Amino acid sequence: MANYIQEIRALVGHKPIILNASGGILLNDRQQVLLNLRTDTHNWSLPGGYLEYGETFDQACIREYKEDAGLDVAIVQPLGLFDQGYTTYPNGDQAQVISRLYLVRPTGGHQLDHATDETLDLQYFSFDDLPPLLNQQTADMLAAGQRYCQEYLD
Repeated sequence: MANYIQEIRALVGHKPIILNASGGILLNDRQQVLLNLRTDTHNWSLPGGYLEYGETFDQACIREYKEDAGLDVAIVQPLGLFDQGYTTYPNGDQAQVISRLYLVRPTGGHQLDHATDETLDLQYFSFDDLPPLLNQQTADMLAAGQRYCQEYLD
């Protein structure tokens, strides 16, 4: 079902709904994390997004990375499930977002070098010097990524 969320929104308007999302932590060789500047909110988040109907968390993460960043990725391991993500979007839509976070590694593709309908920019950031983020859930997911790096990669 393409445009599943648009179909749901057509039925319920801006009313709060529960959505499932998937995203990934991609690190460069300096242990900086890739973030995308969103077109809808003009702040930063991890590449990722909502599951389409029938899609798994894994599949959504891989698809969204390609859409948001231009990169093909493979899932290395799950880093957590985050269920306290409340967001009100600029258009008034409200959602509680349940997000699955993965550590991912690049397998191909090319990082976007131009704006798209979802991404204005892509940059790597140090966990200790992050830009303005989408919401608290994004901050919580980045904190989990930082803990993983400190525990397993240092």
